[in-house]
Amino acid sequence: MVFRLVLGCGTVGRKVVDRFHDRDDTARDRLLVVTDDTSTVETLRDESVPARNADPTDPSVIANVESPDVIVVASDRTDVNRAALERARAQFQTALIVAYLGGNATSGDRSAFDDLADRVIDAESAMVDHILNGVARPSADAAIGLRKQLSSIDGRLAVVMHDNPDPDAIASAVGLTDIAAEVDIDADACYFGDISHQENRAMVNLLDLDLRNLSPTDSLEEYDAFALVDHSRPGVNDQLPEDLHVDIVIDHHPPRGPVPGEFVDLREHAGATSTVLTDYLERFGLEPSVATATALLYGIRIDTNDFTREVSPADFDAASILYPYVDTSVLDQIEQPTVEGETLETVARAIKNRIQRASVAVASVGRISDRDALPQAADQLLAMDGIETTLVFGFRDEMAFLSARSRASDVDLGETLRDAFDRIGSAGGHADMAGAQLEIGILGSTNDENEVESIVSVVEEVITNRFLEAIETRPGTSVGAYTQTSEWLFTIDEGDAESEESA
Repeated sequence: MVFRLVLGCGTVGRKVVDRFHDRDDTARDRLLVVTDDTSTVETLRDESVPARNADPTDPSVIANVESPDVIVVASDRTDVNRAALERARAQFQTALIVAYLGGNATSGDRSAFDDLADRVIDAESAMVDHILNGVARPSADAAIGLRKQLSSIDGRLAVVMHDNPDPDAIASAVGLTDIAAEVDIDADACYFGDISHQENRAMVNLLDLDLRNLSPTDSLEEYDAFALVDHSRPGVNDQLPEDLHVDIVIDHHPPRGPVPGEFVDLREHAGATSTVLTDYLERFGLEPSVATATALLYGIRIDTNDFTREVSPADFDAASILYPYVDTSVLDQIEQPTVEGETLETVARAIKNRIQRASVAVASVGRISDRDALPQAADQLLAMDGIETTLVFGFRDEMAFLSARSRASDVDLGETLRDAFDRIGSAGGHADMAGAQLEIGILGSTNDENEVESIVSVVEEVITNRFLEAIETRPGTSVGAYTQTSEWLFTIDEGDAESEESA
């Protein structure tokens, strides 16, 4: 429930009140108008609008009002609005305040309004448009909720990305730490695992992003609150305890199970979580730094494949908001990093070792030290003539890492990989980009190189066959019977899987 307080009810204020009162969700929202115009109060009450006949600039009147989420200061007079704004900000420090400047503002008035209000409107038409298209939209209610949740935190906040974070997760975490700073909350952008993809490393280094790499053995006691970005469940695709109390969740992926959190914003229509964080920055009235804006735009471009995959109008809106603050020369450097020799070797092995069935190509690249070479190899295979779907996988320690890409309209890779590998690992992702991680427990039981190679050969056959079978099977239908070989090779994990986009 959102409580909106209107102080003063002149021409602009009355139009705002009418629109608030006419909204479909007034049953769950609350509205109160405070004005010293007796006739206006009587008219509003006749229309079943809660109204109080009192001076909106009187501190005692403000003091007796329950704490509102949104305050609209909207009498016709500049002096009245300034006094009401000063009283409201002193009384309600965390409320979102939209203030109408009035028609006779001096430079001193403008300066005071800018200092105290979250939004300052200096024309009637702009005020009404802002209320209709801004505060009244669901995402504005979400911004109010996020502000309230952040303001309730007493201590330090950990903003946690998913393991081995991609640009969208990194940028979203940085964006949320900036927003937390706006409400005087100390926050760290945290991740488990590695940032090993060349573009991702270039993004972090060139933009000088302040990130904290956590180890599973690190104590989390220094943090009093936790936020998850670009994923939604603790202990799934991160290394947090599964029973961790989560304060904030912001994501754009559909959840695959119950989502814990005091404040949860899952916008499945958005192409990237960076889009959601850009919306929050705008609604908090924050101009993004060059580093944050560049990171967020890059996160959107990567997750939407440069605005060609699962893109929405919100993604284009976010890009238009960010672009004036973006350092395009740095963005060019991020997108064209030096390709390491090992990555080229991995791509070459994928091309050489590929097995093709119709338009599907599967390749094992053997032992790897950089798992982020796999998606680049999968992309390169997809560029080959006649290929519409690819899977590239490799081995590191006792794990098999899989990366898949597709441009086929009848293939959903996220569901395909879950059908094929969910029982023996963690799998998921988008329709055209997905990944999986499989633990090969038997590899840790031998140091004999010939035996290791023999086991790897069998695992390669199992992975290849299960993927090809899953491609030919309707998504959501169980893939074959789990053989004794599968049970022997893999450590079974019945837990749910989260998106492995970075795989």
